Amino acid sequence: MGAVKGKRMPRAVREQQMMDAAVRTFAQRGYRAASMDEIAELAGVSKPLVYLYLNSKEELFTACIRREAAALVEAVRSAITPGEPADAQLWSGLRGFFTHTAEHPDGWAVLHAQARTQGEPFAREVAVMREEIVAFVTLLIAEAAREAHRDPSLPEREVAGLAEALVGAAEALAVWANTAEGVTAKQAATTLMNFAWAGLGNLMRGEPWSPPR
Repeated sequence: MGAVKGKRMPRAVREQQMMDAAVRTFAQRGYRAASMDEIAELAGVSKPLVYLYLNSKEELFTACIRREAAALVEAVRSAITPGEPADAQLWSGLRGFFTHTAEHPDGWAVLHAQARTQGEPFAREVAVMREEIVAFVTLLIAEAAREAHRDPSLPEREVAGLAEALVGAAEALAVWANTAEGVTAKQAATTLMNFAWAGLGNLMRGEPWSPPR
């Protein structure tokens, strides 16, 4: 009598396993160099099974981008407590961002280093995520202006520009923090908060820097 077969792994669990393997492979090997054979081997499944779940390498990479982007946005949003002062919300959001990118370096590498450099449609997937984060930060800066002045004096275009600059700085700092030895998520968030909020605080007090005439 043959051995009793173990329980079949649920589809959702197997998909998660394959996605984890794909994210790791794409992050460490790059999209072009990564192969479906490598991903299947790392996931402990056959290559035909990977193709059964996701029809192509392009589809698999897109699915990885979407999963990691959604996880990052959720990490930032869930770190923030609504109703707190704007600076406290920004601090919490930055800590959530840097904690997530530190704990998921492969996912961050897929989003920041791989997807952006592979052209469409991958770059667009990341752009959608980034637009959501920028919009969220824009609201926080606008709220800070309202708290400081009741009638905000910062022009809409300036608020949008500050949000873009802040998100860009966070992205660059996350790359540095993930490669520099001994830098914690809290330290990275503190560095950016000191860099950004000192200037924002002056703006909120109505003391913006102006170029010399």
